[in-house]
Amino acid sequence: MSTFNTLGLLPEIERVITECGYETPTEVQARAIPIILECQDIIASSQTGTGKTAAFALPVLTLLRKPKRQLRCLILEPTRELAKQVYDNFCQFNQHLNLSIALIHGGVRYGKQRQELETADVVIATPGRLLDHLSQVTAHLDKLEILVLDEVDRMLDMGFIDEVKAIFSFCPQKRQTLFFSATMPEKIRQFARWALNEPKELTIGQRQAPAKTIEHCIYPIHAIQKFDLLVQLIKQECPQSALVFCKTKEEADRLTRWLAEYQFNVAALHADRKQSERQKALDGFKQGKYSLLVATDIASRGLDVSGIELVINYNVPHNAEDYVHRIGRTGRAAREGKAYTLFSSEEFHYLKNIEMLIDSPIEQRVLEGFPYRSMPRIERQPTKRARRNTGSARRRR
Repeated sequence: MSTFNTLGLLPEIERVITECGYETPTEVQARAIPIILECQDIIASSQTGTGKTAAFALPVLTLLRKPKRQLRCLILEPTRELAKQVYDNFCQFNQHLNLSIALIHGGVRYGKQRQELETADVVIATPGRLLDHLSQVTAHLDKLEILVLDEVDRMLDMGFIDEVKAIFSFCPQKRQTLFFSATMPEKIRQFARWALNEPKELTIGQRQAPAKTIEHCIYPIHAIQKFDLLVQLIKQECPQSALVFCKTKEEADRLTRWLAEYQFNVAALHADRKQSERQKALDGFKQGKYSLLVATDIASRGLDVSGIELVINYNVPHNAEDYVHRIGRTGRAAREGKAYTLFSSEEFHYLKNIEMLIDSPIEQRVLEGFPYRSMPRIERQPTKRARRNTGSARRRR
């Protein structure tokens, strides 16, 4: 088994790791860190909650070593929240170094960011705001040594491909490029062939399966009774920290208002909120001021809040991969978690796609004592695993 002190990291970083109480690296960390320290390009795929941020942050800081007060490492993130979390991680690992780290995203005055860009060794940024600075010549990438694209699949899903390619055009040809993603669809492989130089590829674990630490199930319910069932599930579980996912910003605001009327401590997180409001909601959730956070999929990737006990999908995600990412907010770092999905009959197509993706039927439950008007019927098709098992049984006969 690998240990952090055998990976070739700086003593200052090993000291921080010890102070944080980390004992052994996760698989993605143990395999990715040596490759990055050899200055090779990498494309790494690993489930959420497996420590991907540290897998690139620790070796990047080791490679940079001493401050030069010029932009040598750029990390691109798809959302402001992810950028802030990665920035916080870098600041934590940088405690005993003296590198300058800047956070660049929308919702903040340009003037302050221009000053930080002048002296930053590491910049964590969202594509749109960074491209603005590059276009205005208030950011320069000519000294760039390392380029990291985090949550690549999400970045492409959100339509950032043109912005990312434009940013690449400002980068020197001679650089180290690192791709990290939760999934590895073909569109990412195609992009990697264009952007990376003979990369090492890592695939860690079963990318499309929920973690074994997550107890997940569906609750069939007619759409008109969804909110009532949501309230009863929350009352039954009494979570200290729970995420409720819904599909639209309007629905997030509506659910937040309704839940507040039931005296729940609740906040909303979605893209139409001001940056200060989003940060206030996220900080309040992390600090325990809010026990419930109602969010759109902006929060389903990389949300780094420890101890989330429960995830509830108010709607079945339309994108099957989003199901894995949503429920992956709980059951992290070997802790157990629960994830419930409220399912109505018109969402059957999306449920079928999820079960095909994870190759397993999702357990169906009924909440005892809830006044159901009637029960939606679910007529499932067998998953690939079930078809294989059926075929094996026929051959044995």
